[in-house]
Amino acid sequence: MTSVTFDRARPTLADALVQNRSLATDAALVVAGTAVVAGLAQVSIPLWPVPITGQTLAVILVGASLGARRGFASLALYLVLGVAGLPIFAEFTGGPLSVLKPSFGFIIGMVFTAGLVGWLAERNWDKKFWLAFLGFILASIVPFLFGVPYMAIVLGNLGIDNSLANVLALGVFPFIVGGIVKAAIAAGLLPLAWKGVRSIDARKDGSAN
Repeated sequence: MTSVTFDRARPTLADALVQNRSLATDAALVVAGTAVVAGLAQVSIPLWPVPITGQTLAVILVGASLGARRGFASLALYLVLGVAGLPIFAEFTGGPLSVLKPSFGFIIGMVFTAGLVGWLAERNWDKKFWLAFLGFILASIVPFLFGVPYMAIVLGNLGIDNSLANVLALGVFPFIVGGIVKAAIAAGLLPLAWKGVRSIDARKDGSAN
C-alpha cells in the first residue's frame, strides 16, 4: 500500500524567538507585524498613482517571520485599520476613501502575499538565500494580480486612460527593479536571522552542558 505524505508546517522565525505560544502571544505578534508594515509604508518615494514604498519589504519580512496565518492576519489588520481611518497607509494616509484610490488593490494583494510568504517560510524557504529569493520574487507578483486590474477600473472611472499599456507603465514597470532589490534584501536578512537563532540555541545548549 502506497502512503502519501504532505509537507508539514515548521516553526517560523517568530516561533523560534518566542517560545511561549499562546493566543495572546500570537495576537501580539500580529499587531507587531501590522506596526512594522505601517512604519515601512512611510518610507516612500511619492509617485502617482502608486507610490514606491517599503511596504513590500515589510510584507515579506512579516509574512516570513510570522507564518501563513499570522502573516495573513497581520496584513488584514493593517488593511482594516487603514480603511477605518488610522493614517498607516503610505504618506500617512487612511480612511474609507482609500478604497477609491488606484493603489488600494495593491494593499489587498499584500494580504495574500503575506500569507503565501508565510506558507513558504513554514516549509523552510526562508533559510537559504536563493530559495528565499525565488519565493519572494514569486510572492511579490501577487499584489500586481490584484493591484493592476483594480487600478485599471479606478482610472477608467476617473476618465483617465486605462489601456493595458498605460496601466503597465504606471503600475508595473516602475516597480520591477525595486521589487527585485527588496526580495534580495529580505532573502539576505532572513537566513542571517536564522543563523543568529541557531547560534543562540547552540550557546544555550553549551551552557546547559
